[in-house]
Amino acid sequence: MEEPQRRIRAAHSESTITVYQAYSPEIGGPAVRDGRFPGAWKRDRMTWIKPSFLWMMYRCGWGAKAGQETVLAVEISRAGFDWAVRNACLSSYTRGVHPDRAAWQRQLKHAPTRVQWDPERDLHLRPLPYRSLQLGLSGEAARRYADEWTLAIRDVTPLAHEIHALVSAGDLASAARLLPEERPYPVEEEALAHLDGTR
Repeated sequence: MEEPQRRIRAAHSESTITVYQAYSPEIGGPAVRDGRFPGAWKRDRMTWIKPSFLWMMYRCGWGAKAGQETVLAVEISRAGFDWAVRNACLSSYTRGVHPDRAAWQRQLKHAPTRVQWDPERDLHLRPLPYRSLQLGLSGEAARRYADEWTLAIRDVTPLAHEIHALVSAGDLASAARLLPEERPYPVEEEALAHLDGTR
């Protein structure tokens, strides 16, 4: 079945959705130990969450990039995630979605969240012809993510390294079996109408 041009794909349950981030051990270690982000995690900065495991691997180089050595799977409430999507603005101006560039800039200035649709990746981290969601959280959204929505934090760095080793060895079938199961995330089309960045 052909994939739609844009879709939220994620590991999710009835009440939670898993997103990925990568940090230095100084942030990632305490976050995993305590199950919440430490005081050193800056709640006043934009933070990007990614429901796609392979897009996270592309971004952090399988946990090898400096400052991104600890890959976290962050389980958050679906209620929080849905709020973030409803209140998001596209991170770039898109003709046909926004009346004009000035209207987009006003919306972006006030939106607590922003969305980018980035090419999904395969096991070799090559771009695929369809896109997955990246969600940027700032201000109220970042604080709520860290202090309200986050329910559990797991260190998936060993998993990232294991999958990368299998890919490097050419064993793509075994690597694919280890990937988190990411299914289409149920969200009403109307909720994404203002985030159609594919025009």
